[in-house]
Amino acid sequence: MKAKLIFIFSILILTSEINTAQSISNPNGFKIRTGVNLAIWLSQSDKRGAEREKFITEKDIELLSNLGFDHVRLPIDEEQIWDEEGNFHPEAVKLMHNAINWSTDRGMRVIVDLHIIRSHYFNAASNALWTDPAEQKKLVKLWVELSAELKKYPTSLVAYELMNEAVADNHDDWNKLIAMLVASLRKAEPERTIVIGSNKWQGTETFPYLKVPENDPNIILSFHHYRPFGFTHYKTPWTQLNLYDGPVHYPGEVITKEDQAANPDYIKTIQWAIGKWDKEVMLKDISVAIKTAKKMGLPLYCGEFGVYYTAPKADALRWYSDVTDIFRENNIAYSHWDYKTTFGIIDKNGKPDMPVIDLLVKSSK
Repeated sequence: MKAKLIFIFSILILTSEINTAQSISNPNGFKIRTGVNLAIWLSQSDKRGAEREKFITEKDIELLSNLGFDHVRLPIDEEQIWDEEGNFHPEAVKLMHNAINWSTDRGMRVIVDLHIIRSHYFNAASNALWTDPAEQKKLVKLWVELSAELKKYPTSLVAYELMNEAVADNHDDWNKLIAMLVASLRKAEPERTIVIGSNKWQGTETFPYLKVPENDPNIILSFHHYRPFGFTHYKTPWTQLNLYDGPVHYPGEVITKEDQAANPDYIKTIQWAIGKWDKEVMLKDISVAIKTAKKMGLPLYCGEFGVYYTAPKADALRWYSDVTDIFRENNIAYSHWDYKTTFGIIDKNGKPDMPVIDLLVKSSK
């Protein structure tokens, strides 16, 4: 009982000190600041039936709201929401509505993110979306149907993210598809907030090539931040970084010169993922997106960032502190990846990871 009271008291203190950084907003009233991805649920997951239903419940949304998060990013996959004939899967659609209603009932905003579609996966070697006009028309159709399903929700509470981490060989292929999707959505929902990411995994370096419809104030530009990748994805089993058994660090050299020398051939293959990083280097990297957003006169959002659970905790906390300071100092809203899996803010015992959460919702300096 004493432990429970201490936990509740810590939550009350935390929520009384939620950051005072200015939220980003659109004319339609959609306003966000600090959020979390409800990941590995209606996206990138084999959970079905009762297991899927129990993974995210109203209690989870209540906890996030009490912790001080003001929005959730809700990744959904085509294969979960639509069957191969293009019909809605009723169970998944119900869960999507549940998450939206639980959130909006608490005043939290929701970004519905079409994360993976059958013609495009951000880690695939190639994607039919960029070469087959029929697949592009199909994506437009998916959004028309999704819009019809979701348009009842106020524009001040629910937004749409066109697609997660576009990976087109030609930047203009993504820009043309953006124009098609926005034009189609605007016929039915002229004031809905639309979140648009840059090409090549929503990296900041491609922001200068990004084009969005002009004179549309209800757009938010989005990037993802996992740099230095060799630190944030330390020992991730789905990357080649799982071959390295030595230590990693932040700030400074992700892998020291001494540790690099111990495995020089392997280090050559991951030079892109390491290097020397600190707050100044990260700001320089993110500043490309900041400058583009300012030039376009649109708000900026980091839809994903986080550190895999295997990274050294003290260094991870320093990374979180620097990244969230950059976001607040530059009026960037953000959503942590993720809630309760390997990047999550729930620890292995099922308890909130308060040191990380505190940094995510801390007061501005």
